[in-house]
Amino acid sequence: MKYFMDKTIVFCLIILFSNKIMAQDPQLSQFYASPIYTNPAFAGAAKKIRFTANARNQYTGLNKTYRTAVASLDAYIPSMQSGLGFLASTDQAGDGYLTAINIGGVYAYNLSINRNWNANFGILAEIRQRSYDFNKFIFGDQLDPVLGYTGKPSAEISPSEIRTFPNFSAGALVYNEYFYAGIASHNLIEPNQSFILTDNTGQAYILPRRYTIHTGANIPLNNARFETNKIYLSPNVLFMKQRDFYQINIGTYIKKQTLTVGMWYRQTSRNADAIIFLAGLRFKNFRIGYSYDLTISNARTATVGSHELSIGFDFKTPTSSRSRMGKPIKCPDL
Repeated sequence: MKYFMDKTIVFCLIILFSNKIMAQDPQLSQFYASPIYTNPAFAGAAKKIRFTANARNQYTGLNKTYRTAVASLDAYIPSMQSGLGFLASTDQAGDGYLTAINIGGVYAYNLSINRNWNANFGILAEIRQRSYDFNKFIFGDQLDPVLGYTGKPSAEISPSEIRTFPNFSAGALVYNEYFYAGIASHNLIEPNQSFILTDNTGQAYILPRRYTIHTGANIPLNNARFETNKIYLSPNVLFMKQRDFYQINIGTYIKKQTLTVGMWYRQTSRNADAIIFLAGLRFKNFRIGYSYDLTISNARTATVGSHELSIGFDFKTPTSSRSRMGKPIKCPDL
């Protein structure tokens, strides 16, 4: 009977959190290892064909909590002076009870202001789908006082199992060889994502806008002649706000040849949340990174921490006019 009660409790929690409070977008710790997810204006900024993928397992001290995966592909198109991209993500809460899948396309205009400065303006259009596995729930009319669970279909009224809706995001980015800064707004139309109520009149059932402001610098620590021998210190700040919740991430990276190491401090609107440790390796066309979020809030005894793995592949963009490529952005994507 405890098994049935556990499932009933989970069901109640899903309905409560899906419909009675404002939801929040899943977040990554390796922001620049998944640049388009952070800001759609990053599309094309690397001036190459770039594939990235991130997998995150959050709060590993709890049983099957939040698991997020993000993949993106973007490329610079010289003839259009633009970046085009594709973004897909999935997020699971619990033992597959609640799942979100997002698929979208990205366009970013890459403007060369002068020899040193560049500006990008991007937009992301996507389709989002939220669903839950109705077969994993147990209702009262499926229980027999003697036999227990009967396996018969429930006659109780149930909300829709799938919610599909469009969503849009936009961003801007400015950068040169040593500095970059950007701003992005996600969930521009604040779509209704409720399973039960389908009208758009109640603010309590929408996905609120999420604002991101990020900036960083690349400071060379030596005077090496070749780029591969240079050592960079890269301090960064990233601020995000969604409704009444916000977080600020302050940290730095050190890059030397193939190795990147870094550490961040994350403060939320409620408490000091985590210290993030990162290490990554970059080769000619491939990079891999790992980060660990060490929880420092009062929840540390239960949540333990979060693991995140990223990979990336880079390929040159075919072009007959290198002068139209512009300079690629240098941000700490490993």
